[in-house]
Amino acid sequence: MSETTRTESELTPSQLAWRRFRSHKLAMIGSAVLLLFLLVSFLGPLLYSVDPYAVDTAYYRLPPGPGHPLGTDSAGRDVLARLLHGGRLSLTIGLTAALLATVLGVLLGIVAGYFRGWIDSVLTRIAEVFQSFPILIVIIVVVAIFGSGVLMIIVMLGCLTWTQAYRVTRGVTMQLREQDSVQAVEGLGGTPVHILLRHMLPAVLPHASVTFTLLTATVIGTEAALSFLGLGVPPPTPSWGSMISEAQSLRILKSMPWMWVPPGAAIALTVLAVNFVGDGLRDAVDPRQVR
Repeated sequence: MSETTRTESELTPSQLAWRRFRSHKLAMIGSAVLLLFLLVSFLGPLLYSVDPYAVDTAYYRLPPGPGHPLGTDSAGRDVLARLLHGGRLSLTIGLTAALLATVLGVLLGIVAGYFRGWIDSVLTRIAEVFQSFPILIVIIVVVAIFGSGVLMIIVMLGCLTWTQAYRVTRGVTMQLREQDSVQAVEGLGGTPVHILLRHMLPAVLPHASVTFTLLTATVIGTEAALSFLGLGVPPPTPSWGSMISEAQSLRILKSMPWMWVPPGAAIALTVLAVNFVGDGLRDAVDPRQVR
């Protein structure tokens, strides 16, 4: 019997979640767009083998045409080549920093939600402190002291955005903590490590996946803003945000859209697609969505 012909009572939780996710049209569209950007960013440079760092003043700010499908920038570099390489870097930073923030938030969240008491109080106060930090101001200070770089950006964004995953995981864990199944395992002598790894962690992973997607969109947008301000990936390494920084010139903004519209559209579509996927995952793992 196929999944489409089976009733919901006959499906496993994962099959139910997949069915609800597939029924979310925007989430499916977002998944397709996100997959397309990943394929283009990571495979595109292999097919379009133009050096994104090659400077040629003879091709200064050329509009799109033969040899340069998206034109050239202020240094005569090919915009399409930089767009592809920049997408690879921007997506890598977004996914890696979001993964770091999610792992950190989930680990601290299940510890706080399970043990409660003073451990919960301390971790929650720390999370509130981090949540109150103005991210851009903190990053400006750190970059001024230690300098910028890809690894530095990933670590900073991951360590400053973990509170969202922490709040979600802590709330779910506190609910699971009161379930009869967990109480029974404790009564049978189950250790806290066993309960956290075998019972709590698998139960919070669906919620963590939703948080991961939403954090990815947040991190990509934040990295673009940092690069636009000159605080992100150091030049001449391309990223979508650093390419948009060309638009700081009013002349380029008005008469040379090929230099900033492609990376701007890539950022907007990627963030929108990731948010759609996050909405679909949230509806899929939310039991209240079951009909």
